[in-house]
Amino acid sequence: MRFLFRRLLLAGVGGLLTASAASAQTPADFKTDSINIRRIYDEALLRGQSYEHLRYLCTRIGARLSGSPQAEQAVQWGKQTMETMGFDRVYLQEVMVPHWVRGKAEKAGIKSKKLKNVPKINLCALGGSVGTSGRPVQAGVVEVRSWDELARLSDAQVRGKFVFFNRPFDDKLIEPGAAYGGAVDQRGRGAIEAAKRGAVGALVRSMTSSRDDFPHTGAMRYDEQVPKVPAAALSTNAADWLSQALKTDPGLEFSLEMDCQTLPEVKSYNVIGEIKGSKRPDEIIVVGGHLDSWDLGQGAHDDGTGCVQSMEALRLLLASGLRPERTVRAVLFMNEENGVRGGQKYAELAKAAGEKHLAAIESDGGGFTPRGFGIEAKSAATVARVQQWAPLLRPYHSDKIGPGHGGTDIGPLRDQATALIGYDGDSQRYFDLHHTAADTFDKVHRRELELGGASMAALVYLLSKYGL
Repeated sequence: MRFLFRRLLLAGVGGLLTASAASAQTPADFKTDSINIRRIYDEALLRGQSYEHLRYLCTRIGARLSGSPQAEQAVQWGKQTMETMGFDRVYLQEVMVPHWVRGKAEKAGIKSKKLKNVPKINLCALGGSVGTSGRPVQAGVVEVRSWDELARLSDAQVRGKFVFFNRPFDDKLIEPGAAYGGAVDQRGRGAIEAAKRGAVGALVRSMTSSRDDFPHTGAMRYDEQVPKVPAAALSTNAADWLSQALKTDPGLEFSLEMDCQTLPEVKSYNVIGEIKGSKRPDEIIVVGGHLDSWDLGQGAHDDGTGCVQSMEALRLLLASGLRPERTVRAVLFMNEENGVRGGQKYAELAKAAGEKHLAAIESDGGGFTPRGFGIEAKSAATVARVQQWAPLLRPYHSDKIGPGHGGTDIGPLRDQATALIGYDGDSQRYFDLHHTAADTFDKVHRRELELGGASMAALVYLLSKYGL
């Protein structure tokens, strides 16, 4: 332990003391905080509960799209699990959510006089898409990689066909999230832009740099002023094959059959566990993930890991004897994937109640090895205030702290909280699994998961003690 203190002091206490006037921290505080954070990590690594909670959520409940029976089961599981953790209060927060269902498995085929040995076309409906009205839609295909390419095509080239949006991830980018951001607009807007030109449907390359047979679902949207056409995601292998096939036979026809539909909205809930602050109970820190998931896999990395880490962050504080000075809430948000209704309802009710949110932390990037935190704040001074704690997190490799994205569920708190904070794990593998049938419990590493929960608990401890 003494060696740890010396290494911490030599590595980073100078940076900590630079901000001591603003934070009222002293070398003695630093030593105490080092001891307490070590206790948090010891508890997580030796007695962590996140992994077993995730096992139950994924393997006993599974996929839990908003409005589904599994989503309701997950709500009850979240409430019952947090009631065993010794929190001061556990409660449900009602919210109405959309209810989209995939229906029978999608079917796709190719009709061509020139192509032989046509492979199986692996695809899935995009979330929110309309179906094909009980029969296949068969039409030609026109491929584009940008909105400009689509704009340059004549109406005659597009009308009555599928538009195939085939812009890949930019693999030069170090952060996969940046590559996702550069491609995902075709998933969101593809059906609208295709329908504006008279197309019968939209086919979209899956949002990943991985080359495999897993199609990636995800939210798409419609414009009520534009006809609604079906939209499907092709696996990257299927997209690559189709692109080459169109070069061999530009006149090939694609057949698509989907059974999906949107049903009436359903009552659901956010699940909230709370520890009352010992000194400043009126100041609130939220830590959360989203309880819903897409319907293809088990919702393990997206976002079962964020949910169990959030619950565990509160448990770790109590188990380590570190009752927070400010109120801390674990929030399992409902409906992040296709509506953000849970995040919007939480923010709406918090504002109506006149609550004061100091910070909100979200884990929604998978349960991979922790790297640090991204801070979204109006003031650079707020970011700097969090950065001053980096030396305390450095021994645990969670010290990469800087400006960044907070999170989708906590986004509606932007005007109420001093800072929105996104937990950052190593993201290189995340989009291999994101929104696919491969996002299952066996892809989660116990130690990585528990380390992430400990990193979140450590930051909550510091926020609770020193504020912003």
